Amino acid sequence: MTVRQDQLKNGFRIVSEHMPGLQSAAIGIWVTAGGRHERIEQNGIAHFLEHMAFKGTERRSALQIAEAIEDVGGYINAYTSREVTAYYARVLKDDVALAMDVIGDIVLNPVFDPREIEVERGVILQEIGQAYDTPDDVIFDWLQEQSYHDQPLGRTILGPTERVSAFSREDLSGFVAEHYGPDQMILSAAGAVEHDQLMKMAEEMFGHLQPRTGLIAEPARFTGGEARQEKELEQAHFALALESPGYRDDAIYTAQIYSTALGGGMSSRLFQEVRESRGLCYTIFAQTGAYADTGTTTIYAGTSADQVAELATITIDEMKRAAEDMTTEEVARARAQMKAGMLMGLESPSNRAERLARLVQIWGRVPSLEDTVARIDAVSTEDVRVFAEQMAVNAPAALALYGPVSGAPTLAELQERRAA
Repeated sequence: MTVRQDQLKNGFRIVSEHMPGLQSAAIGIWVTAGGRHERIEQNGIAHFLEHMAFKGTERRSALQIAEAIEDVGGYINAYTSREVTAYYARVLKDDVALAMDVIGDIVLNPVFDPREIEVERGVILQEIGQAYDTPDDVIFDWLQEQSYHDQPLGRTILGPTERVSAFSREDLSGFVAEHYGPDQMILSAAGAVEHDQLMKMAEEMFGHLQPRTGLIAEPARFTGGEARQEKELEQAHFALALESPGYRDDAIYTAQIYSTALGGGMSSRLFQEVRESRGLCYTIFAQTGAYADTGTTTIYAGTSADQVAELATITIDEMKRAAEDMTTEEVARARAQMKAGMLMGLESPSNRAERLARLVQIWGRVPSLEDTVARIDAVSTEDVRVFAEQMAVNAPAALALYGPVSGAPTLAELQERRAA
C-alpha cells in the first residue's frame, strides 16, 4: 500500500492510499473549519452548514443527493468537530467518480434554500434538545467549556439554541466565503482508488477556485474550572479533565499510553479498582484527546449519589499511585493496545482515509506507520511515571458534575487531595 500526496496550484490538497484486494473505496473532503474557527456570534454555524450541504445543490435536490449514492449501494455522511468539517462517502470501486462528483457538488454548490434552512433548523434544535437529555453527552460539553472558558475551543459544536434559531442564509454563505477556500480543503481517499484519477477529478472540480485567507483559530488556553448541576437522575455523572499535550507535541504518545494504562480497558487501574474491586460504577474510563495546540486527559464515571464522593477521591488516589508504581508490564500492555487499535482500525478504508486527511492537516504530510509505531515503542516506563506525576499533582484541571451530586467534592477539594 502506497500513500501518494499532491497539491493543486491553488493550494487544494489530495492524498490517497491504494489498498490492493479491496472492491470498495472511501473518499471525502476534509475542510479545516470547525467549531474553534467560529466567532462567538457564529457558534454552531459550522455544524448547521454541514447539515445544509445535504439539503440541495444547483444540480441536485436533497432526495437526489441521497439517491445518487444509495442507488449504487453506497452511503454518504458528514460530521463537524472542533477543528474540521468532513463530507465523505463509501462506494464500490466503479462508483468512485460518482461519489467524488456528489461530494464536490454538496461542498461547492449548496443553494441554501430558505425553506430547507427552516426545516433543518428544526432538526438541529431537536438534536440540541436530545443532547441535553443525555447526561453522559452534555457533561462533556460542560467539561470542555470549563477547560477552555470563554474561547471558541470551549464552546459547543451544536451551538446554543438562540444562535441556531437566528442563523440566516447570509450567515451560512458568509462562513463558506471565509473558510471554504481550496487551500483549506483536503481530498482524501483510500481503498480501490487510483491517485491519478483523483488528481484529474480534483483539478476539474476545484482547480478554478481562488485561494483565500481563512481566519486563524484563537490559540487555546486551558483555564480550568468547575461546572456542577444538581438534577434528579438515577446516576451522578463525574468528569475530570487535565491539561495534556497537543497532537504536534511528541509527549502525546506518552499521554495516550498513560490514559490507556489508567483507564483504557478492563485491565486498567481505574476499571480494576473502582469497578471490579469496589463495585462503585458500571462505566469508568480515561482517554486522551488532542488539538493542534493543546489536549486533555479525561476521566469519566457514573455512580450513585451516595458513592460519588468515594469514587472521586479514589480516582485521585489511583492517579497518584500510578506516578509511584506504574509497572513495565502495564506500559507494555498499553503500548500493545494502542498499536493494535490503530492497525486494526486501518483495515477499514474509511478509517484510513480519515487518518490520511488528519495527518495532512496536522503535519502537511503522512508519516509512515513504521514511524508512528516506533514513537509509541520509544515511550518508556519512566516517561509514563513522570507524566503520571504531572497529571496527578500539577496539571491544570477542570471538573463537571451532573445529577444527584450534592455530596461530590469540589474541584478545590480534589486539588487539595492532589497536593497532599
